[in-house]
Amino acid sequence: MALHNPYQAYQNNSVNTASPGELTLMLYNGCIKFIHQAKMAINAKQIEAKNTNIQKAQKIIQELMVTLNMDLEVSKDMMSLYDYMNRRLIEANINNDTSILDEVEELVSEFRDTWKQVIQANRQKQYVQGGSI
Repeated sequence: MALHNPYQAYQNNSVNTASPGELTLMLYNGCIKFIHQAKMAINAKQIEAKNTNIQKAQKIIQELMVTLNMDLEVSKDMMSLYDYMNRRLIEANINNDTSILDEVEELVSEFRDTWKQVIQANRQKQYVQGGSI
């Protein structure tokens, strides 16, 4: 009989029941987490862990790029910024440069914070339209 990890079950359930907007927020948060772990690995001279975490952050950025709706003008600007962040992550990986990781983390954090505000505004709008106010 296999033992179930309740935290893992919760994580799987939260991903499976999340809205597309919430999934995007999770991607941003995951990217920030992996960048932070890569910085710690660089400082600890753990090159393999640094590489793994930067590559995970890159995969998230690449996923965000793939999911952009390129019919929207703002998506073209976002694509350029995502591409820039991806290239900077490659540079940080090659050069073991935590200052580049700081720069990318700041950009991702700005995207995440803006996205969080959009989700909150949409929830508030739905609440108002639902006739509750």
